[in-house]
Amino acid sequence: MIGYIVAGVALLAALVIVVVERWRTVRTIKRLDAMLEAAIAGHFTEETYDESRLSALESRLARYLTASALSARKVQEQKDQISSLISDISHQTKTPVANLQLYAQLLAEQPLTPQEEECAGAILTQAAKLQTLIEVLVKTSRLENGILAVHPEISELSYVVDRAVTQYVPKVAEKGIVLTGVPTEGKAVFDPKWTEEALCNLLDNAVKYTPSGGAVTVTVKNYEMFSAICVTDTGAGIPEAEQARIFGRFYRSAGNYQEQGVGIGLYLTRQIAEKQGGYVKVESVPGTGSTFSLFLPRP
Repeated sequence: MIGYIVAGVALLAALVIVVVERWRTVRTIKRLDAMLEAAIAGHFTEETYDESRLSALESRLARYLTASALSARKVQEQKDQISSLISDISHQTKTPVANLQLYAQLLAEQPLTPQEEECAGAILTQAAKLQTLIEVLVKTSRLENGILAVHPEISELSYVVDRAVTQYVPKVAEKGIVLTGVPTEGKAVFDPKWTEEALCNLLDNAVKYTPSGGAVTVTVKNYEMFSAICVTDTGAGIPEAEQARIFGRFYRSAGNYQEQGVGIGLYLTRQIAEKQGGYVKVESVPGTGSTFSLFLPRP
């Protein structure tokens, strides 16, 4: 009889311990949940000041949130400084570059020897190149630092393709290249302004590196998750070893240093694509040509 009583007491004690431990666990989980909710809301404060594990966890979480807030403030301060620096650069260089172009044009209108005309033309070309470089650098820096944001929306790709192709009609006619925009319907989620700029960068490269008598074709291909704007040229092509590097900032192939450009157009195109949830890829065979595809998410 005594044995049954002892067993019953032991069983009851075990049940009490289980219930107490479960209650402690539930209380701890609720407190942790409250801590996380407060942290997400941005008003977390320590409430337990003892030697318990929960108190230690609160203390560590408070230190982590304080460090995170400090880091976020530093990042924002850096962005503000970059924004201010970019604005200063843009403002301070605009007038000198414009003056260089003006004086070069005035000089070119004067009676000059052939050698002097060549020098005046070179000054005008380099001034225009400097202006383009500054504009692209400012734009890229602002995009990278979130100062300029893309605003994707569901739109027809044909509209962007038509606008970009139209801009290059005079240039390809002057160079003797056939430019074709294949009419293809397709919707995607993208920022029309930035996407047009990205496409123009691809077209600029295609036209630049396609010799007279060649062809550049723009098509739209629709896939299950993405739509792609493809720019195909009949230029010299890109060696496989360089294809992974051409989207880097300022990268230029060893064989293209004689061509105008600063090697930032493809980098900017990749940045624009990634900001919109897309990507860029290239397929190329040396001696045959290249196809650059700008992939944009479908709705």
